[in-house]
Amino acid sequence: MSDALPWYVAPLPDALEEFGLRLAWVVVAINLAGTGFGFWYYSAQFSQTPVVMWPFVPDSPMATLLIALAIGAWKLGHSNEYLNALAFFGCIKLGLWTPYVLLAFFPYWDYQHPAMYNFLFWSHLAMVVQAFVIHRFSDFPVRAIALATGWYTVDLIVDYFYPIVGEPHHTILPVGDYEFYLGVPALQIAAAGAVVLTIIPVFLALTTRVKKLEWGHTV
Repeated sequence: MSDALPWYVAPLPDALEEFGLRLAWVVVAINLAGTGFGFWYYSAQFSQTPVVMWPFVPDSPMATLLIALAIGAWKLGHSNEYLNALAFFGCIKLGLWTPYVLLAFFPYWDYQHPAMYNFLFWSHLAMVVQAFVIHRFSDFPVRAIALATGWYTVDLIVDYFYPIVGEPHHTILPVGDYEFYLGVPALQIAAAGAVVLTIIPVFLALTTRVKKLEWGHTV
């Protein structure tokens, strides 16, 4: 299957994909553990955020929960395309955004223990690796891509552009939103990465859909 897709939508070796799918329940358990840790990590931010906006706060934990549910549903024979698309978008967007801000604001993370810094960096990149296995059990129908695009666009807006209730709801940065860093407000640096990383999974999912249709792997 991977041979029918461009390398950039199926970059993992087939052997690695097969290994991950054989250990599906282990992967589900790891993601659920990561979800629990993530909600604990965001506990301070929850306390500062109006309850109505809580769904927009724990972005990474929600992404790991979604991929745990997506893989679990597939393993049980009940794969859900909406769940697959949401998991794919979340793991690409948040799996890359966190390393991006960890690097972009590197001098300001000195309060973070090196072990925690590295854990956050590499565990989020592992989310991206997982995302590139989803094509094995998802056809990414347009309606599912539309749902995921809509959700992560709304999430993008309330995180950086129009919070609706309270302050912007993105993960708290190690520097104030409106403090200048490299001559640009920190919020704009974080938002630039988030915008690009919202667009990328749309392109990847649509490309996967088109290529599968061309090769007759879906309808």
